[in-house]
Amino acid sequence: MKTFVLMTKLAPEACKDMKNRGQKGRAWLEQVKEKCPDVKFIAHYALLGPYDFMDIYEAPDDDTAAKVSMISLDNGAFTSESWPTIPYKRFIELAGEI
Repeated sequence: MKTFVLMTKLAPEACKDMKNRGQKGRAWLEQVKEKCPDVKFIAHYALLGPYDFMDIYEAPDDDTAAKVSMISLDNGAFTSESWPTIPYKRFIELAGEI
């Protein structure tokens, strides 16, 4: 499994109903679980900055990660980016090959 970081910014319309954000977030998570059953979420954070949420998750491949981003866009995200990660130890190994 590969590790990804999902960075999400809500659309302005989605921010107008923050008291129901928990319900909408659970509905999003259920949809991801249904359509991407191999995805395993590791952490979920709300952010105060250019993005509203950050999720760290594992997925079998880039296509599945793209689907997670698309589900977010379909559920009120203005932007949704799944970034691939490289473990730090592997990063250092790659740097040593340069």
